[in-house]
Amino acid sequence: MIRPRMPAGLASLRLPAPATGLSSVRLRATAAATLVVALALGVAALVLVVVLRSSLVSSADAEAAKKASEAAPYAKTLQMGPFGTEPTRALPPGEMAPAERLEKVNGQVYLVDGTVARFVDKDVLLTGEKVASTAEWAQPGEYAVAGVKVATAAGPAMVWGRASLEGAEQALHTLYGMLLPGVPTLLAVVAGMTWFSVGRALNPVAAIRAKVADITARDLNQRVPVPRSKDEIAALATTVNGTLDRLETAVERHKRFVADAAHELRSPIATLRARLELAEPSELTKEALADVERLQSLAADLLLLAKLDAGEPLRAKELDLGQVAAEASLRARRRPEVRVELEVEPDVVMKGSSAHLDRLVTNLADNAVRHAASTVRVRVAAEADRAVLEVRDDGPGIPPEQREAVFDRFTRLDEARARDAGGAGLGLPIARDIALLHEGSLVYDGSGFVARFPLHGG
Repeated sequence: MIRPRMPAGLASLRLPAPATGLSSVRLRATAAATLVVALALGVAALVLVVVLRSSLVSSADAEAAKKASEAAPYAKTLQMGPFGTEPTRALPPGEMAPAERLEKVNGQVYLVDGTVARFVDKDVLLTGEKVASTAEWAQPGEYAVAGVKVATAAGPAMVWGRASLEGAEQALHTLYGMLLPGVPTLLAVVAGMTWFSVGRALNPVAAIRAKVADITARDLNQRVPVPRSKDEIAALATTVNGTLDRLETAVERHKRFVADAAHELRSPIATLRARLELAEPSELTKEALADVERLQSLAADLLLLAKLDAGEPLRAKELDLGQVAAEASLRARRRPEVRVELEVEPDVVMKGSSAHLDRLVTNLADNAVRHAASTVRVRVAAEADRAVLEVRDDGPGIPPEQREAVFDRFTRLDEARARDAGGAGLGLPIARDIALLHEGSLVYDGSGFVARFPLHGG
């Protein structure tokens, strides 16, 4: 078997696999949008809670100040004095407790400096000017407190008003109850909508990528779909189609050049060969004739490749693959020390071109004979719904890492370049192109080449 050396020409292009995981644009866009919305909602929720708390506390402070202000005129009529001073009139029977007395005694309040007295309204309190604290009456965090300084007959005093903060706390708890489940739900909706929207936006990109991946040198006439959105993706598709137009033109010119050159070389080469065959036999003419034969074979290979690349329609008919393989194997170039063994099943019928399949078998057999140690085996059989052609030899084989590269054009090992043994590196590429033209395949499986074709009616 030939062992390949990578050519200096064009290599086959392969598109990268679709992005997955964290490299997916769709996933990154969804994560970014969700994170931005989460930060915005977090800041908005914090501002809302702070503003609402401040507003409710301010309202409570205003209410407390209003109560103190409304009670201030009444506090000025009260007389402050030391506890125990007799009132202006006797107390009624069943004297009330001091706390009650402060509410009921006509026009007088008796307080020791720093003590507390209450109005009938429990949210209003009267104290001396120097009272230390109203914490027992209005617990911090539960009430808002406001004070008004008044002048009584006994001297300065303070009227305090309070307003409960319970309503504010209830409003904040209600807000928390809405935000805690609402924010995650909204984030889930944002993530889902972003995922769906980005997916729809990227669908044209996926279609463009699939079409570009499907386009080969045989069908450069195909074009990628252009979306109607008239956005950047549509511009990308238009640019890709323009590139394909230029590439198709260049490839067509190349194919025509190869075909024309090969065709024009055939006549001069044939003439030169005829003259060498008629010349006086010598070592020089023998070597020149061998070179001319190689040129003639190369020109024929180039012309066939040009026809295959041009995608000429296949003139297919029913044929027996075993018969074609047997005849072509017997016509293969022979080495005295190498024998060719045939194992052919009858009636392996397929549809194809007899000339093309004959060339495929000839190329595979020539290659096997060139590199075999002693034996070449050609086998034709029907397996399931496929016609199978195997050409194996007992040569050194092809290393696993190079088994696909042998089908590149002009691929040979250095030792395969010898004039007497090496080919031009076109036999196997031509064989694979013929197999693909017949909707089949050609691979190297470790000990030889195996071609599979659809059976007729299979």
